[in-house]
Amino acid sequence: QVQLVESGGGLVQAGGSLRLSCAASGRSLRTYTMGWCRQAPGKEREFVAAASWTGGITEYADSVKGRFTISRDYAENTVYLQMNSLKSEDTAVYYCAADHTYSAYRRSPPVIDYWGKGILVTVSS
Repeated sequence: QVQLVESGGGLVQAGGSLRLSCAASGRSLRTYTMGWCRQAPGKEREFVAAASWTGGITEYADSVKGRFTISRDYAENTVYLQMNSLKSEDTAVYYCAADHTYSAYRRSPPVIDYWGKGILVTVSS
């Protein structure tokens, strides 16, 4: 079992920045690929970013490349999503996720082993 708790969401103006955090706990954490997905009102949940705990591999959705950065703190078992140059279309509930494969994130919608409860990010234009 893996538990994921998000924090750091809120309201921000377009062009601003936010950093989301995901505190992870549970067994065999290092075997999971950690990631973020989001779901906007009336839309399907979609992949945002993913990274392994132990490797240097990261992946991003095209819509956030160059603006969002995923990182992880091994000592604190925490995964971050730094979001810069936010746009109104980034408004969504953001979910922290853990799965054993990158391919799970690329499915539409993503099919993930473990989800956090989600946190709302609202970007005002």
